[in-house]
Amino acid sequence: MIIYFSGTGNSRAVAWELHRRFFPGDDAGKMLCELSGARLLYPDRQLLTAEDNELILWVFPIYSWGVPPMVNRFIDKVRYKNAENGRHYMVCTCGDDVGRADDQWRQHIGRRSWIPRGAFSVIMPNTYVCMKGFDVDPDYVAAGKIAAMLGRLDEICGAIGRGFADSDVTRGSWAWMKTNVVYPLFRAFKMSPLPFRADPATCTRCGLCARGCPTLNISLKKAETDDAGGSLPMGRSALNPPQWGPVCTMCLRCYHNCPVHAISYGKETDGKGQYRFPAE
Repeated sequence: MIIYFSGTGNSRAVAWELHRRFFPGDDAGKMLCELSGARLLYPDRQLLTAEDNELILWVFPIYSWGVPPMVNRFIDKVRYKNAENGRHYMVCTCGDDVGRADDQWRQHIGRRSWIPRGAFSVIMPNTYVCMKGFDVDPDYVAAGKIAAMLGRLDEICGAIGRGFADSDVTRGSWAWMKTNVVYPLFRAFKMSPLPFRADPATCTRCGLCARGCPTLNISLKKAETDDAGGSLPMGRSALNPPQWGPVCTMCLRCYHNCPVHAISYGKETDGKGQYRFPAE
């Protein structure tokens, strides 16, 4: 089973490549479990079942040198029959380094009395744009990272096949500090959806952001007046710009997928680029 969470497509691409390698006969994708919608919102209502010695791959992006909070929550609460007899591995995607995120993943897996084995990282294009100094990679850098992905996955698959049970990750400098100090601060102060806005003059009300949101947190409601405050013509309906609710993963899928770049996160995203995995 491959259990994955993805915002802008990096982790999804890795999950599907791993699926192709480890489960080549699974054309229906039964061994893929995407964390979105009800699975993400109500993990305690989900029931998964593992076979004895089944390979269980947890694939997700790194959030500020830690595991995405919603992924940790899923690990903590999902009902997973026979998971203690599975072989659990972590494969995370990161723009540069992961700190001690693998330790965090092992802690959450261990709390369920499951046995964590190997942990790996795959460097992929940067997507975080909601703080000063953070932006997407230049096109040539992003292309180079994507080109290196397949070779890195070959290495990971070989290590899993050999039963590798250590960590093969890019930690970076100040790894403990990043995961144990910066990550909790990020969770507390930089994961609010309140700064999200859609420019009403640019937004086309296409609804792509709402349809793509993994927690169904974005809504477009019918408007009673036009953008200038005047009454709508009789019989004509329109939509207000999207609004964000409180249940946000900060995956930035809405920001990066907006076809007219109408979405911003306060002033933090001014002048910054967008990224979508090429296959998305």
